Amino acid sequence: MEGLSLCFFMFVVLNASCSCGGRLLDTNREEEIILFENGAGQAPPMGWNSWNHFQCDINEEMVRETADAVVSTGLADLGYQYINLDDCWAELHRDSEGNMVPKASKFPSGIKALADYVHSKGLKFGIYSDAGTQTCSKQMPGSLGHEEQDAKTFASWGVDFLKYDNCENSNITAKERYPKMSEALLNSGRRQIYFSMCEWGSEGPALWAKSVGNSWRTTGDIEDKWESMTTIADANDKWASYAGPRGWNDPDMLEVGNGGMTTEEYRSHYSIWALAKAPLLIGCDVRTMDSTTLELLSNKEVIAVNQDNLGVQGRKIKSEAGLEVWAGPLSNNKIAVVLWNRSSSKATVTAYWSDLSLEPQKVVDARDLWQHSTQTSVSGQISAELDSHACKMYVLTPS
Repeated sequence: MEGLSLCFFMFVVLNASCSCGGRLLDTNREEEIILFENGAGQAPPMGWNSWNHFQCDINEEMVRETADAVVSTGLADLGYQYINLDDCWAELHRDSEGNMVPKASKFPSGIKALADYVHSKGLKFGIYSDAGTQTCSKQMPGSLGHEEQDAKTFASWGVDFLKYDNCENSNITAKERYPKMSEALLNSGRRQIYFSMCEWGSEGPALWAKSVGNSWRTTGDIEDKWESMTTIADANDKWASYAGPRGWNDPDMLEVGNGGMTTEEYRSHYSIWALAKAPLLIGCDVRTMDSTTLELLSNKEVIAVNQDNLGVQGRKIKSEAGLEVWAGPLSNNKIAVVLWNRSSSKATVTAYWSDLSLEPQKVVDARDLWQHSTQTSVSGQISAELDSHACKMYVLTPS
């Protein structure tokens, strides 16, 4: 396992390909890594976004109440810092000077006042635009052709995060459109605006977007359904080797708490997103969420895997008839492991040390991150009997 961490850093420094003799870290590519240097995104972002639950039914009161709830529930103290407004916040037409205008009926105090309120809570504020002529709702203008103007507007409002969508794009390639906003943000006077590229994985952004933004969508939109969540997890997994500090794969926002999946399915959703170093952006109504949802979103040990300093995306390393092992290296020679039963019936899932690139005689302590219990002196393998669609998540620490 020591070799995995060392090999990763050698790859970053020397731009070499590296198989590391195991399955946990596959960086079989040889292009130069040039990162988008705005000072943001050292770890995957954590926060909340309005779209999954509210879509266009948004207003400033709801956003203020959400910021309050993120603080009062303790989520802010756990690292959830961004309060992100998605589509439908602006009027359909720009003003006479070409500026975006907040929708008066929804945001009468203006966006700067809203950002100021969010900042007063110790949080950061995010906004949404589109690399096309209109946004996906077609209810507000996009930023195509207005990149510099809009970036300066966002900066003047105190925006900390920009989600940049891909609708109505006039058939201009993403490689042409997204760098223009990237440069505009860097020149906006507010350099540390996290740039979230919502390009849907259409043009393989993992191959080129690391020099353009802090994260890039690898998939289409998630739905609050088991089939959607698992399909997206698999699609994101193929790009695992391209993620790292300041440049993350994004399989879309969390659906935990929106009601379309069971508790165990949501636990699996959250575990895989955390392991995959995905942005952890809550998509439910945190003002009214139940205690089970709060418990899932508040697991410090799972969050620690997502925010681990090594920044290596965990990946699927074994799959047999719906019984899967996902794993990835962590700092201090630890390994994060998810045993996941995606089959339709109860089954036992096993990770053998050979699956994890561990020596057969290696002895570890296995910390169960959901039960908050530790098995000591574990050797050779780790197994769990799991209900359908359930998972177990562990951190293995070599003794």
